[in-house]
Amino acid sequence: MENTIKSQSQAYKFALIAVFLWSTVATAFKFALQYLSPEELVLLSSLTSLAALFCVLIINKKLNQVLPYIKKNIKLVFILGLINPFLYYLVLFKAYDYLPAQEAQAINYTWALMLAFLSVPFLKQKLTFNDIVAGIICYFGVLVISTKGEPFSLNFSNIDGVLLALFSTILWSLYWIFNTKAKGESTVMLFSNFLVATPVIIIYFVLTQPLSVPNSSGVLAAVYVGLFEMGITFLFWLKAMQNAQNTSKIANLIFISPFMSLIFIYFILNEKIFISTLVGLAFIIVGLLIQQKKAKE
Repeated sequence: MENTIKSQSQAYKFALIAVFLWSTVATAFKFALQYLSPEELVLLSSLTSLAALFCVLIINKKLNQVLPYIKKNIKLVFILGLINPFLYYLVLFKAYDYLPAQEAQAINYTWALMLAFLSVPFLKQKLTFNDIVAGIICYFGVLVISTKGEPFSLNFSNIDGVLLALFSTILWSLYWIFNTKAKGESTVMLFSNFLVATPVIIIYFVLTQPLSVPNSSGVLAAVYVGLFEMGITFLFWLKAMQNAQNTSKIANLIFISPFMSLIFIYFILNEKIFISTLVGLAFIIVGLLIQQKKAKE
């Protein structure tokens, strides 16, 4: 009994660290984009994450598992790496470049619902009544946020940014759907994706961006993003789920993140937080809770 309590306590500790770190990344994205292009941010943050995961593999003595895993799953690793980190973060950072941080991060949280919808054609799962209700509620919340509280006017603050943010949820959902076919140790799998994607990111960057010395503040922000959005935080979350006796209680902690994120956005970026953002975010969270209830059942 004592071991069970200790294990659950450890799970909460790791989960809260992950939630706190994820709550800061929307601010870090927007701060970095003041100094870097989305392409520069993808490149620098991906290289940082690759280096961090490399160190984790060395410490855990699992580096020797990488090449056998890639050889065995080369097509899947390439597809996953192409989605994450390349396409997903390129699209997401472009969305943040167009939108206020509070809007982009709120819309991005609907990826879990998109995952349920895309699981129908890709994983042959059934769409339930709860999924449909959750979809209506969540995307109404998106509409409230992206129209500054005037959902029926359809007067979007930035339609390009909204579409990019929604497209990022499709890419992230596809990543997890394709990830169900992968079999391997999680850190090895994630590192392999970054290893394969890095040459693609470099080639894309060289072909599309002028070569120049990046701003030092932007570089530091990119390093932060690479460490705490793309890489290490996933390991904290994984550790939390591994220690959890009740995974649903741990999973619910993620709903703290978007509201905590608004605090950092307000105090660090000095973004005025709109009432419409809070209302729309509430709709999104309610929708996700309804969808999660269905998933538990």
